[in-house]
Amino acid sequence: MVFKRYQERILIRVLALFATLSGASWLLVKGEYPYLVFLLLFISLQLIDFYNFHRKAQLEVEQFVESIHYRDFSRYFDVKEAPLELQSLRQGFNEINSTFKLISREKETQYQYLQKILELVNTGILSYEHRSGEIGWMNESFKNMLGVPYLKTIASLDRRDPALYQEILNLRPGDSKIITLSKDKNVFKTLMAATAFQTDSRVYKLIAFQDVNEALDETEAKAWQKLLSVMTHEIMNSVAPISSLAETMLHRLQETSRVLEGQHDGALEDLELGIGTIRRRSEGLLKFAETYRNLNKITTLNLKRIFARDLFENLHHLMQPTLDQKHIELEILLIDPDLSLEADTNLIEQVLINLVVNAIEAVKDRDQPLITLSGNAAKDGRPVIKVADNGMGMSPEVMENIFIPFFSTKKNGSGIGLSLCKQILLLHKGNIQVQSVEGVGTAFYLHF
Repeated sequence: MVFKRYQERILIRVLALFATLSGASWLLVKGEYPYLVFLLLFISLQLIDFYNFHRKAQLEVEQFVESIHYRDFSRYFDVKEAPLELQSLRQGFNEINSTFKLISREKETQYQYLQKILELVNTGILSYEHRSGEIGWMNESFKNMLGVPYLKTIASLDRRDPALYQEILNLRPGDSKIITLSKDKNVFKTLMAATAFQTDSRVYKLIAFQDVNEALDETEAKAWQKLLSVMTHEIMNSVAPISSLAETMLHRLQETSRVLEGQHDGALEDLELGIGTIRRRSEGLLKFAETYRNLNKITTLNLKRIFARDLFENLHHLMQPTLDQKHIELEILLIDPDLSLEADTNLIEQVLINLVVNAIEAVKDRDQPLITLSGNAAKDGRPVIKVADNGMGMSPEVMENIFIPFFSTKKNGSGIGLSLCKQILLLHKGNIQVQSVEGVGTAFYLHF
């Protein structure tokens, strides 16, 4: 409608010019030269007016195109102050700008909405242009997961984590792979999946990183529980008859020895000693299997809100005699005295006792043995308890296996202490992590 009025004004000027030219032609034929001069002057004014009208319209169009080029949809063309012949044109430009502004606002809203959704998810997302490697976008979860505040190109990741850089390059769109990442010396497993999309003749590769450490830990724990249930069942079924038979044989042997007293040369004593050893070891194995089977049945927790300072105080009273006897210093650090956690007190105390006992063993050969017990709140507000020592540390191979049931570096170790600690933390919807440097020391972190 607006441009129709603009076209009407052009048509009126063309018709007026045509009529004037026709009149001038008629006067020229008739020889009415005085009137012809006057009409030619009027034609000149019409041409100048038509040129000015076209020039003004061209300038208006140039300004409008400039605003579109720079996406300045907020620009307003004043209609009231414009010449009459340009009012309809400016009104049309304002209507187009309003439409573009509405479309731009809708797209911006959709973009912001999508961006906020992607920032809320726990999945790390990274996209980059396939040919140039220029980073298109990465969300906060990815930055926090890898501790990377900024990346300009995907190649810049090579300096931070060469192994991850190669994994990203080798991962084809549509494929997925579980990889091991590390942040602040903490190792965790991540499911990495890739896809690709094209826009404006440019191909982008999008990588998603999902932390599956807790899921794998839970699956692994359930698998070990099933295996250990079968093992303890079979051990008890096999050892129980042996223990019973050994006890019966020992009782019969004791009765016979009283009858044959003085008629043997020590063979009965040796036999009695051997059978007694079988019975004791069988009973010990039964107690071990029964203890682990009972611990393996822990499925419910008696959760209470407890202060970390109370946990530390109870542990200090319990372990102080042993520590004094072995001349080991226990340092307790608690920045926030009101730090609390929701946990089963008995089970968490058992975890701390196991870790301190292991630390005592680790520092026994140190000149100045030190065990540090500390608590603080992580960045997300969740409580973290740390048990550290200045012992001999562990190799990477040992760290990978310390939470596996029955794995132990001690000659007389059962190998169930740390696996039990991990099981208890998983029941608390938390986790236990270890950091260790050979020759420097070890630190266990309990995340609730």
